[in-house]
Amino acid sequence: MSTELKPGDKAPAFSLETTAGPKRLKDFAGQHLVLYFYPKDDTPGCTLEAQDFTAHAAAFRKAGASVLGVSRDPLSKHEKFAAKYQLDVLLGSDEAGDVSNSYGTWEEKSMYGRTYMGMARRTFLIGPTGKIVRVWPKVKVKGHAEDVLAALKE
Repeated sequence: MSTELKPGDKAPAFSLETTAGPKRLKDFAGQHLVLYFYPKDDTPGCTLEAQDFTAHAAAFRKAGASVLGVSRDPLSKHEKFAAKYQLDVLLGSDEAGDVSNSYGTWEEKSMYGRTYMGMARRTFLIGPTGKIVRVWPKVKVKGHAEDVLAALKE
């Protein structure tokens, strides 16, 4: 599904195994959800992104938002990653790719002239009614958690 999700669109429903047990989109009804997609646990950029969201976790909670990071890594890898860095955000395992496909984050990438499928680093701010409030289509890790927090407070 290559349809670009945009603000005002209904967020695609999902069900994921997370570091805090199974979670569905409807479990976050009535609050904001920061749904961020990232390529791989325990890589430099992904670690920094998770640490930044963790550093601001209390501020996100105070603003009425949950943070859920999603990659195609298995749950066991997420659990090791979360423990290693004392992460205070939920991590969801999308091994089958259903969620990343429905959010359009599994896409063709290229490196050194080789093309392959991979996870786009993209963030969605989903409002209390399940509609997308804002999308960050091409995330630069540095300062991203702060940008999302600022948007949440607007």
